[in-house]
Amino acid sequence: MSALEANSKSYDEMSKPEQGEHDRAARAKEQAEQDALPYKWTQYLNTATVTVNLPSGTRARDLVVAIKKKSIKVQIKSQSEPILEGELFAEIKEEDSTWSIDEGVLYVELEKLSSRTSTPQWWPHILTHHPRIDTTKLAPENSKLSDLDGETRGMVEKMMFDNQQKQAGKPTSDEQRKLDMLEKFKKAHPEMDFSNAKVG
Repeated sequence: MSALEANSKSYDEMSKPEQGEHDRAARAKEQAEQDALPYKWTQYLNTATVTVNLPSGTRARDLVVAIKKKSIKVQIKSQSEPILEGELFAEIKEEDSTWSIDEGVLYVELEKLSSRTSTPQWWPHILTHHPRIDTTKLAPENSKLSDLDGETRGMVEKMMFDNQQKQAGKPTSDEQRKLDMLEKFKKAHPEMDFSNAKVG
């Protein structure tokens, strides 16, 4: 069966070889889309780094680099079109985001906006109008868990687990915890009717 024919099935309906072929085709397509962008980017949970190869001899004064809370623009002053410009996937800490030039390469460090109330987040793309990557397939090495403090590491592991659960159509850790609590409550109160109980 071709990858195209396998696409007519849902992922869970595919055999293991079909899933492998589907994943390989998706990775190749994703890589081709990312290679076509005028910049490269990598990310950790708290930061995203954009790199742009500049024409030989380009200096900081030759550039316009505008980093805003929800947008970015990079342009060489002598060129009519920006290298990149658009809306960022998510808000950043504008005051903590920086840029620099090293050996002909522009480095833009974007500090993701996260707080104790929000879970760290992988970005599917830098600019919202550019192709997305599949964040459920991101490997933990993008941010070494051993390098994180206990609280952040716990959030990362939970996020990775929840991503895997969602992809498999299974309950997330929070949903499972609620289901477990309901089961315990049922056992403690066998006289009660839980037929209409919903876990939300």
